[in-house]
Amino acid sequence: MSAPVEVVLSADSAGQLFNCAVFDPHSGSEFLSYRGGNTSSRSLTVLNGEYILGAQLGKNFINVWEIQRKDQLQQKIVCPGIVTCLCASPDGLYVLAGIAEAIYLWEMSTGNLLAILSRHYQDVSCIRFTDDSSHFVSGGKDNLALIWNLSSVVQLDSSRTPEPCHILSRHSLPITDIHCGLMGPQARVATASLDQTVKVWEVSSGEMLLSVLFDVGIMSVTFDPCEYFLFCGGSDGNIFQVSLCSTSLSRDKTFQTDSDGNQVFKGHRNLVTCLSVSMDGTLLLSGSNDETVRMWDVQSKQCIWSINHKGHVTNAVIIPAPANMFLADSHPAVPLPRFSRHLNPSEQGDGTGSGGMCLRLGASTQEREGTYLEKADELYSLMCAVTDKSVFGDGENTKVRVSELEEEVKTLKKINKDLYEFSTQLLTKPN
Repeated sequence: MSAPVEVVLSADSAGQLFNCAVFDPHSGSEFLSYRGGNTSSRSLTVLNGEYILGAQLGKNFINVWEIQRKDQLQQKIVCPGIVTCLCASPDGLYVLAGIAEAIYLWEMSTGNLLAILSRHYQDVSCIRFTDDSSHFVSGGKDNLALIWNLSSVVQLDSSRTPEPCHILSRHSLPITDIHCGLMGPQARVATASLDQTVKVWEVSSGEMLLSVLFDVGIMSVTFDPCEYFLFCGGSDGNIFQVSLCSTSLSRDKTFQTDSDGNQVFKGHRNLVTCLSVSMDGTLLLSGSNDETVRMWDVQSKQCIWSINHKGHVTNAVIIPAPANMFLADSHPAVPLPRFSRHLNPSEQGDGTGSGGMCLRLGASTQEREGTYLEKADELYSLMCAVTDKSVFGDGENTKVRVSELEEEVKTLKKINKDLYEFSTQLLTKPN
């Protein structure tokens, strides 16, 4: 049998049969299962296609499995507190964890703790990266969603406290879920809340584009890949499909079923905790507190298959099948380092223990030049300025400037890639 293109990864609160398991999205048959403990909500993530990370429910550690070795004893990453949400960057370079009201950012190549962000006033409930790993969005029980620029957070000047790019404060009750669309800094992000609304925002400006009011609290949200539809999981077990192609010019609307794409999926008997759509947009995956995971045909709204779990479903997502998942003899290219629990591990006696070295782009002893991260941040600001409506008065100059910036982006990306490969070789070089 050939390896599947996509797989379903799910976990429940009981952990009796497995911590998490991998299923076929078309038949529902089980491929793999990973045992040991149970994973909390919004805390199951795949790191660089090589590791599965799941925050232990109610405990201060993260369970880790090599993705192709289902029977191995899991590693444990000890954290400073109970992890409420967890997310790995799509490029595999960073891991974010919500611990109480703070966000912790680790660098995967060294295990160093790069930042502790304390801008939420209550527990962080969910974190999501954009598809290009340039930004991330955090939501909390303080009703706030914050958009962060990663290059501003991973800064070298420790005297400056990182600040979010935008503070999204239009919700009146806790944020329950976040989903980031495609297109990196130009993406749209959806936030769900117990205030019975789902709001769609623009990452680059922080502007609210749409607010949809429902009759029940919304526990989960996702887009389809083309962003034609918004899928919202309700506390009553219903899944609401909202058309984003409506001709209505109003930013505030109340959900009503109609023939233009606003429909309801019925089948769950308890609140819908997680939603995910396949790459081709034809399948919708849902997990619920009724202890089932269901796969739906988007066109017909019919349930294709259902899998019973032994507890509330805490995580369920459709992901591209990692290349190593079905290769028993493969091993991760880079070993997982020890995670530091302090911002300055050398001062706290909490070194990574890997014998590696940390490369930092510091200033020269002569005339100071901007670091790569500062240049990237400045470049992003310029690109945002180029797309501003006030700039479009001079069409030819704008096109030339955009071309120059795109070339600069390619150059900086190559520098970043070369630097990462060089540092990886140093860290993995045998003694």
